[in-house]
Amino acid sequence: MRGQRFGLEAARLALLVILALFLAAPVTGQETVDSPSFLSPENFGETVEPEAPAAPVRCGGVPIAIARMQWPSSALLAHIHALILSREMGCEVSVVGGDLVGTVSSMATTGQPAIAPEVWVTRISQIWNSAIESQRLRPAGSTFAGSALEGWFVPEHLAQRFPELGNADQLRDVALQVRREDGEDLTFISCPPDWACSVINRNLIAAHGLTNLVEIVEPANRFELDTLIAQSVSRSRPVFFYYWQPNSVLAQFDFKELSMGVHDATAYTCLARRNCPNPQPSGFVPETVFMVIPDWVYNDVPEISDYLIRASIPLNELNELMAWQAENDAGFEEAAEHFVATRSEIWQNWLPAN
Repeated sequence: MRGQRFGLEAARLALLVILALFLAAPVTGQETVDSPSFLSPENFGETVEPEAPAAPVRCGGVPIAIARMQWPSSALLAHIHALILSREMGCEVSVVGGDLVGTVSSMATTGQPAIAPEVWVTRISQIWNSAIESQRLRPAGSTFAGSALEGWFVPEHLAQRFPELGNADQLRDVALQVRREDGEDLTFISCPPDWACSVINRNLIAAHGLTNLVEIVEPANRFELDTLIAQSVSRSRPVFFYYWQPNSVLAQFDFKELSMGVHDATAYTCLARRNCPNPQPSGFVPETVFMVIPDWVYNDVPEISDYLIRASIPLNELNELMAWQAENDAGFEEAAEHFVATRSEIWQNWLPAN
C-alpha cells in the first residue's frame, strides 16, 4: 500500500510539472497579441523615432472654385488665376461657369464659388451692398490696374499730326484745323444706337462744342464698330472713337486715350438723358471692378486673400493678351498658359511673400 501511494504521488508530481511547462510556453496560433504596457520598448531603453511632421495644408485643405463669367476678359482671368493657384500655391482648383448676378448671389448665400475674378459692382449695386453690409462677401483686390475703363481714343496717326492733343476739350481746335486743311469734318465713331453710351456720347459731343464740327457715326453692332475703326486706321482717316477696356482692339492698333476730365455726377445724370437741355463735360462713370471672395475664404484661407490683394492685372497687359488670343485663334486656357509662360515678371509679384 505504501508503495502504491508513493507511485500515485509521483505520478501527480509529474503531471504538475508538465502542466507548469505548458503554461509557460509562448502563445501560438493567434493573429495578434496585445502586449502589456510593461513590455513596451520605452521600458527597455530603446529609442523611438518621432513621426515626420505632416505636410502643410494648402489653401485650407478645401477645393477652390473660380467663377468664369460669359465675357472674354473674365474667362481669361479665371483660367490665369486657376493656373497660378494650382501650380505655384498647390491649391486644388476648378473653373466653373457663371454670370454676374447669379454668381454674386450664390457667393453671398452659399459661399460658392470661392473666387470671382471680375465683378463690376456698380452694375449690381443692390446685391453688392446687401452682401457687404451682411459681411458675406469681401472685395479682395482691384481686378485691373491702369487707365480708365471707357473713354474716347484717337489713332496714332492723328496723335502724331496733333501732338498737343491730349484732352477732349482740345478736339474743337483739331476739328476746325481738319476742316481747313482736309476740307472734311472730323469723324466720331460712337457705339450702336441701342447702347446707352450712344446717348451719352451725343451729349458729350454737344458739351465739348463739336455738334457742327464732327460727323457722328453709330455702327449697327459691335462687329461693325470694330470694322469701322480698323478701316479708318488703315486709311489714316481723321477720326476719334469711343471704346472700353479690357479689349483686344486697343492692343491691335496704336491708340492714344484722351482725358475726359473728372466725373461730375450731376452733369453725367443729364448726359444719360436723350433730352438733356444743357450738356456739360464730364468723365465717364468710374467703374469699380473687384476680385471678390466669400467671408469664409478671407477667414480660413488667408494665403488666397494675400494673393488676390496683389493680383491686379494692368489693363494694357490684358488688352495685349486678348489681341494675342484673337490673332492666334486660341482658346481661353491656351491664352492663359501663354500669359503664365511669358509674363512671369507680372504674376510673380502676385504671389505671397511666404
